[in-house]
Amino acid sequence: MTTMTAVLRPNDRPGVLADLIPGSALLRDTLLVVGGAGITGLCAQISLHTPLSPVPFTLQTLAVLLAGTALGTVRAATAMLLYLAAGTAGVPWFAGHTHGPGGPGFGYIIGFVLAAALVGELARRGNDRGILGTIGLMTLGNAVIYLAGTAWLAVDLHLGAQRAIALGVTPFLVTDALKTTLAAGLLPLAWRGVAFLRR
Repeated sequence: MTTMTAVLRPNDRPGVLADLIPGSALLRDTLLVVGGAGITGLCAQISLHTPLSPVPFTLQTLAVLLAGTALGTVRAATAMLLYLAAGTAGVPWFAGHTHGPGGPGFGYIIGFVLAAALVGELARRGNDRGILGTIGLMTLGNAVIYLAGTAWLAVDLHLGAQRAIALGVTPFLVTDALKTTLAAGLLPLAWRGVAFLRR
């Protein structure tokens, strides 16, 4: 944080990494939104079904949270809304090339929109510049996804709260911790790279 303050003047300091991309704001933002949705769809296809949960393990959450930090509040939330709307309308880019509303994992996709907005806002305020801040915002983003996903799972499969948590949260804690660790290394490193290039 101190390094960035020394390198970037307060008036030209970007809120998120995407703000560094030059060019027409409309074209840039459109491409970033479509790209964020597309990358999330691609990461959804890296999925693994296990007996631990009716919801597969995927790389979606990593894509969603990185999109949030890189794109910022509005662009990230819009990208996830596009992912949700297009998949609901028939684009087969939910996990396992599925599409349409419903199913045990649909609540997580709704949670993506909320998590992307939250993480994007925290990143806009500078919380992705250091390791601890990045871990904090990623943890909060995951919590939002868990909350929406588990609530939907409980209703969809008629589960009690304890069983819904056992199926919708517990199996994913270790892999999401690994994703958070990866992001905690990548994002501060990216900002250090930005500071170096702008000297």
